[in-house]
Amino acid sequence: MASSSHRRPSRLRRRTALVPTLVVVAALVVVSLVVALRPERQADAVRAGDTPVADTRVSASPTASKPEPKETPKPTTASPTASRPPSSASPTPSARPSAKSTPESARQAAASGSAPLAGRIEPGVTYDGVATHYDAADGDGACTYGPSPDMMIAAMNTTDYETSKACGAYLLVRAANGASVTVRITNECPAPCAPGQLDLSKQAFAELAALSAGEIKISWSLLSPSTSDTISVRYKTGSTQYWCGIQAIGHRNPLARLEVGTGGGWRQLTRTEYNYFLSPDGTGCGGPIRLTDIYGEQLTVEGIAVSPDAVQTTGVQFGRH
Repeated sequence: MASSSHRRPSRLRRRTALVPTLVVVAALVVVSLVVALRPERQADAVRAGDTPVADTRVSASPTASKPEPKETPKPTTASPTASRPPSSASPTPSARPSAKSTPESARQAAASGSAPLAGRIEPGVTYDGVATHYDAADGDGACTYGPSPDMMIAAMNTTDYETSKACGAYLLVRAANGASVTVRITNECPAPCAPGQLDLSKQAFAELAALSAGEIKISWSLLSPSTSDTISVRYKTGSTQYWCGIQAIGHRNPLARLEVGTGGGWRQLTRTEYNYFLSPDGTGCGGPIRLTDIYGEQLTVEGIAVSPDAVQTTGVQFGRH
């Protein structure tokens, strides 16, 4: 049996063998703690904690992280005429003692067919009614033009006569049988003439049907005929520099306005049922005159003296439509 002296060294050796192991483990723990507690590691930990926020910012919409770019203005597509100031509708009177018409460009614009100043009778419209006939004598009538150079004339019903606005209008009249005739309005047909009705001279009615027919159905429309005649102007009986009435004769298209120059502009005169335009206080009497047809074309005339009952030529005429 072994002695106790031999047992003790054996235990000492086991204890001695454990010491290096413990030292190594302790050293590893210290090293781990040192490494774990380094500032760099702490910074890495902070950065790692910030990462989700950074990722959130990156994934956001670009417009949320920076201002939107300004939109570059696009070139305008407006018409050139829309950018220009509108031209004056009332040009000043000519300084020359002569007659002049609207510039060619304005004449061409008016020739487009629109009639902004038309009243009840409009171009391009066909009106239905009836035709009767009367003895027109020398062709004079409510329009006070005087004797007519031909008898292809008619009286317009009061409604469509429109306070003499129909005076001088040329109409193409058609009958149901296909016959047609062109007439000029020189008179008014009072009641019982109804809207659309024309009272033709016997000569004009005979072009459509026998006079014995008495009344026939017709249709009629406005014309702008070819003519070599020019417009004339006449001052009414009794006209002076203090009061005057002015009339235009021989215009191709219905007359919408008659104005007189006042030195500072134009004054529109009032139209009467007997087809004169009155200046009750004498304004413009003997001065420049401006005529405007239903299409808007304007003719300016100067040098027309206040000579009552004298027909004075102008040398100008409205354009054809």
